[in-house]
Amino acid sequence: MPLEPAITDIEQLKDHPALALLLSTQRDAVQGAKFDRNEMTFYVERSALRSVCNALRTMPDGYVFLADITAIDLLPSEPRFEVKYHLLSHARKERLRLTVQLTSDDANVDSVLPLWPAADFFEREVFDLFGIRFNGHPNLVRIMLPEDWEGHPLRKDYPVEGFR
Repeated sequence: MPLEPAITDIEQLKDHPALALLLSTQRDAVQGAKFDRNEMTFYVERSALRSVCNALRTMPDGYVFLADITAIDLLPSEPRFEVKYHLLSHARKERLRLTVQLTSDDANVDSVLPLWPAADFFEREVFDLFGIRFNGHPNLVRIMLPEDWEGHPLRKDYPVEGFR
């Protein structure tokens, strides 16, 4: 059975309640949207991440559960990193993914810890493995590797056998 092509036209997706809210209140914050394989993804401007998350969390039947934060290294492309936020609305029985793109020379984004306390360890893991900094995080230290570890092992330019 062939897969349906992804829908990336915001005009076709504007009826989605979360996207409609963001387009009506923070239009410049949404850089793009994609609906593919029954999953919705919003591409969000880095500087607006926390306000977008707050709007989605506090909307009626909002996305109150932060399931995960992860990252992707797209080396050699720029922007090099994508930080992915996986949100869940229990009331809607719906998942939503937010993506923030970061360049290699400015790999930092605001922490969402004030909105979701569960972000604490997710942000520390991304920092530890990718080197992405979360502005405003109160304890951004390594969580998986020793403090004296060199580099960030999930970056594509990290040596396969580690530094020697």
